[in-house]
Amino acid sequence: MFVKHVINDISSYCHGELSAEDARLFNEHLMVCAKCRSEFEQIKLGVKLAEQLPRIQAPEKLWPELEKKLENALSRASWTTPLYFNRWQTRTAAAAVLLVISALGLWLVLNGQRLSNQRSFWQVETINGTPRIDSTGVRTKGQLAVGQWLETDGASRAQINVASIGQVQIDANTRVRLVETQPTEHRLELARGKMSARIWAPPRLFFVDTPSAVAADMGCAYTLEVDDSGASLLRVTSGWVALELKDRESMVPTGAACQTRPGVGPGTPYFEDASPEFQRALTTIDFGGNPSDQVAIDTLLKTSRARDTLTLWHLLGRVNLEERDKLYDKIASFVPPPGGVTRDGILKLDQTMLDKWRDDLEPAWWSTDNVVPKKVAEVYWQMKNGINRRVAKLK
Repeated sequence: MFVKHVINDISSYCHGELSAEDARLFNEHLMVCAKCRSEFEQIKLGVKLAEQLPRIQAPEKLWPELEKKLENALSRASWTTPLYFNRWQTRTAAAAVLLVISALGLWLVLNGQRLSNQRSFWQVETINGTPRIDSTGVRTKGQLAVGQWLETDGASRAQINVASIGQVQIDANTRVRLVETQPTEHRLELARGKMSARIWAPPRLFFVDTPSAVAADMGCAYTLEVDDSGASLLRVTSGWVALELKDRESMVPTGAACQTRPGVGPGTPYFEDASPEFQRALTTIDFGGNPSDQVAIDTLLKTSRARDTLTLWHLLGRVNLEERDKLYDKIASFVPPPGGVTRDGILKLDQTMLDKWRDDLEPAWWSTDNVVPKKVAEVYWQMKNGINRRVAKLK
């Protein structure tokens, strides 16, 4: 069947030039088209690198100097006989014009971003009560601009339309801030409370900052709660979410949850139907101060199922060598490592071997009707590996 690719629309999308409907169709196409998704990731990476270039403040005396140079150049030029400019006059006038154009371009760069941010907002709809955007109550509908806080009390709830890629429901007693909204990145900050997100976009377009981790959406639905201490709990109801902090990452699939703590970052993902003993042992390992706690590790191994290899696989890189050896044996008892994956390689945390074994472990995580999340997972790992390769080339 003929498929219309969207490669020619990537530039327009990245500059916010597509309509809401066209942007939605663009996102839907990227979810199923590896070719266009690869092109998009390369361009998005370039845009993100360009956004990190430093901006400089133009000196206040720039314009008077430019005006003076332009006046001098024009006064020396004979406009009644323009075809007979001498070489010096022509070069002077051209230089003056170029300076003016450069200054104008600099002003547009410096002020265009500010004006763009002023125009950047998401629509907010009241579900019940009277949520507040900064100090203004929202009775029915409002606009949440970049930098503004949306806050609900015990009697109010709200819904945020995340550009053209999804929706976020804000529960009672919650405080969120719009950090950024660009075609290449949409970002919220959840300071406290609970939100429920439903996103239909390519992976890594929507992010939520919390006091103890960053949630990177992979095209899914999930809830995220932050308590007064800054700790959070993520529950994924569809697809995958990556919880990240510096070099620590936890990939959380459908039906799984993951806790975070300030100063520690993401814990280890686990399925919520795991036994209470398994979950208590995991909390001790993640946040008890000793990831290789002997008693907790033994309890985890004793109570684990094939489905819990999700947790055991993540723990391989978080415990010491002795406990890693025990984890290897337990995982291998459920799903033997495939060809090319060795005990020595896993104990040395060879990333290629770890990823290859993970691919064989995944069927144990899913029931027969859980096909869509697995497909999203495949997309995520393909994109992540591609991005890592491109970033490595830039270093």
